[in-house]
Amino acid sequence: MKQLVLGTAGHIDHGKTSLVRALTGIDTDRLKEEKARGITIELGFAFLDLPSGQRLGIVDVPGHEKFVKNMVAGATGIDLVALVIAADEGVMPQTREHLDICSLLGVRQGLVVLTKIDMVDQEWLELVQEDIREYLRGTFLEDAPLAPVSAVTGQGVPELKALLDQMTKHLEERPAHGPFRLPVDRVFTMKGFGTVITGTAIGGTVNLGEEVEIYPRDLKAKVRGLQVHNQEVTQARRGQRTAINLQGIEKAVVERGDVVASPGSLQPSLWLDIDCMSLKDMARPLKHRAPVRFHTGTVEIMGRVMLLDRDDLKPGERCLCQVRLEAPVAVMAGDAYVLRSYSPVYTIAGGLVLHPHPGRHKRNRPEIMADLATLKDGDPAQQVLVHARLAGPAGITAAELTRLVNLPPKELDKLLTELLTKQQLVRFDKEGGRMLSGAVQQGLSDHALALLAEFHAAQPLKPGLGREEVKQRLGEGVGPKLFAHLLRKLGDEGKVELDKDLIRLAGHQVRLAGGQEALRARMEKAWSEAGWTPPLFKEFAEKEDLKQAKQVLQVLLNEKVLVKLKEDLYYHAPALDEIRQKLIDYCQSHERIGAQQFKELTGLSRKYLIPLLEHFDATQVTIRVGDERVLRKR
Repeated sequence: MKQLVLGTAGHIDHGKTSLVRALTGIDTDRLKEEKARGITIELGFAFLDLPSGQRLGIVDVPGHEKFVKNMVAGATGIDLVALVIAADEGVMPQTREHLDICSLLGVRQGLVVLTKIDMVDQEWLELVQEDIREYLRGTFLEDAPLAPVSAVTGQGVPELKALLDQMTKHLEERPAHGPFRLPVDRVFTMKGFGTVITGTAIGGTVNLGEEVEIYPRDLKAKVRGLQVHNQEVTQARRGQRTAINLQGIEKAVVERGDVVASPGSLQPSLWLDIDCMSLKDMARPLKHRAPVRFHTGTVEIMGRVMLLDRDDLKPGERCLCQVRLEAPVAVMAGDAYVLRSYSPVYTIAGGLVLHPHPGRHKRNRPEIMADLATLKDGDPAQQVLVHARLAGPAGITAAELTRLVNLPPKELDKLLTELLTKQQLVRFDKEGGRMLSGAVQQGLSDHALALLAEFHAAQPLKPGLGREEVKQRLGEGVGPKLFAHLLRKLGDEGKVELDKDLIRLAGHQVRLAGGQEALRARMEKAWSEAGWTPPLFKEFAEKEDLKQAKQVLQVLLNEKVLVKLKEDLYYHAPALDEIRQKLIDYCQSHERIGAQQFKELTGLSRKYLIPLLEHFDATQVTIRVGDERVLRKR
């Protein structure tokens, strides 16, 4: 059976609640104050079993201008609207505002119910119907059916039920894909059960015993009980009027406006990117940074509108902009919202959420407006690529894209597979499922290559740049997994070479200038001829240009022609190999060697002996045992 919700709309005292009672036998006014004053204050709920067997959920909204925020909460998630107009009064202020709100919230199906027909004669009834048709011209109800009824006499009620039955047969049920979401409109405590929340589910399904999360409060609870239209069930789904008994949550910590949803499915935010359409009869232009009342789901939050490409939004105009809220809200892309003025309070604009948790945008940036236009009108693939690019080096997951792009899971998975195959997306973290925009990957690769080219130009005698330094220069957002992925990619493409902890451009070689080549020859000759008793570097450099000598020394160290034992003491590699072998041969014959034996073996002074012994310890040739050395066991 389809899950459909009918919402009432219309001016105060036009008979909305009486109409619902005539249709269903249910009185939706439950508060003492409502019964005493004879007006609807809070949302009321009922259901109607139609002749075909289809059950229609009904949300009855208040008509008084002071309670329009409650009306907005009730209109969220309805599938069709019954615009109720009293025959004796015709179109009134809240008739107009309620119709505007329904239009802004994306309601596109409905009918007009002309109530209190028992209070007027036939001639007046015909005049009122003409006025209504004239008023509805150009709205989504322009060609909607018009049903005259009297809740007092029952005239027209059977015909209205038949009309609703016929309309629901052709009404498409909204898909239930995506995470379960239920904006809370009521919280109360039942003795013996604990905290109960109610609302109309606007997405997904929830099962008895499952865990849910309460946004934006970062609280989790278990579903202890479920009811749909006052009947116990094991599962509730999108479109159903649902009551949830929450286990482990106190009533005081949940409020109207919170959202009960699948754990981890939403990300509360103070900023939203929105598509904003102002009403044609808005009293004055909406200024940049104007304070507004932001309504979505069942929540009302104060905020400011940030116009990105203009200073004001004139009546009837549309723009892409941001709203900065005073408290976080948990929504998904495609959710409808309404803006009302701060004071005096009246409806001014509305539309859809484009990005539920964007960064703050700078004004008058064509590239930002282009991205927002893609999020508004682009196809799903274009929207996914925009979100992946905006995510930057952090990347994005399929779960995150679920709340950013309105696609069923199977369609999203298919789309991601296509984009990965085309390498427009790249998976760099298989365990975390994180994907990188191909454009972002290219930008980071180009940046890394530019860093290396700049380094080689500035330090031609150094063989490469350290890995950690390259990673840091690429930016804080580049984590270990992404950096490893980039190096692997650049290496596979033959663009860089990896040498232990160093990275260099492929084919890069240390090239000495003419004078440096001669200095290298002199330096290598001096150490080669000195054999086991090399000069100290500072002694050699006294006769040379110190800066040039240090650069050439680094080249010889990098090429392993010279080996550093300590500051200022370097050995020619062949000479060091000879001493090492002599030490090994001695230890193999005598098992151990002391400093005195090593001195007798080599004929070297203490100036060389101690650094050599410490070097052989550090390079794991020997290990010190007391005052002697033995060969380290391999």
